Amino acid sequence: MTDPAEAITVRLFGGAGNQLFQYAAGRALADRLNCPLAIDARYLSGERDDCFGHFANARLTRNIALPPAKQDGALRYGLWRAFGRAPKFRRERGLAYDPAFFDLPRGTYLHGYWQSPRYFGDAGKLRRDLAFTTPLDAPNAAMAAKIAAAPGATALHVRRGDYLAAGAYAACTPDYYARGAAEIAARTGGPLTCFVFSNDPDWARDNLDLGRQTVIVDLNDEAVGHFDMALMAACTHHVIANSTFSWWGAWLAGGAGITVAPKAWFADPALDNPDICPPSWLRL
Repeated sequence: MTDPAEAITVRLFGGAGNQLFQYAAGRALADRLNCPLAIDARYLSGERDDCFGHFANARLTRNIALPPAKQDGALRYGLWRAFGRAPKFRRERGLAYDPAFFDLPRGTYLHGYWQSPRYFGDAGKLRRDLAFTTPLDAPNAAMAAKIAAAPGATALHVRRGDYLAAGAYAACTPDYYARGAAEIAARTGGPLTCFVFSNDPDWARDNLDLGRQTVIVDLNDEAVGHFDMALMAACTHHVIANSTFSWWGAWLAGGAGITVAPKAWFADPALDNPDICPPSWLRL
């Protein structure tokens, strides 16, 4: 069993996009310290399961003694957070990149979102870690072939539903997607085929007028959402939502195309993460 005092442990929470950021930061710190990376998946629940069954190349261990969890009792959990040493609790201090992150020692337990590529280590190594290893089923394999054959394959991610209910994020407008597609077409000088991924495909059909060939990809529900991320990563260009899910769909594509991201990531103007997108991405 891995000694928690000799490892970096990262708490997983949220959906797949959040978990991939948590892994990427933890992996980079563990590589810097030349030590194992462990994950704590006890805070995942419901449909948001541990996503790493689809990324078998990820370099992590689950074979580690974990500290007390919240469900073990408030006193035990609170004492560990305040005084525990193996591992020692470290909570993210803000949304922006924290340069002190890479001064953390072995035996650190990371709790946070860590949503910035500035926390990443070697990008090529990380993309190899996060190559999809779950085989596509027949409908998704057919869609992947369609994407591969399409001129200017461009993924557009339209996230509504939970975003409209939560209030922390503002759903991107039809105008944003039209402008994003137009910007990519202008910069590439060629035709685009737009593949639209959405948790509300009927809304996308009724409201998106992109002025170019459009395919609504409505093959997958929440339980098999990893297939949507794999298909997004197979596209050349991307117009993402303010969503870590489509963020990773674009980043895992390898950076050869153009990625458009919304300038306003949060609905609340008091919230801001200036480091969430790579500098090469276009913000509209």
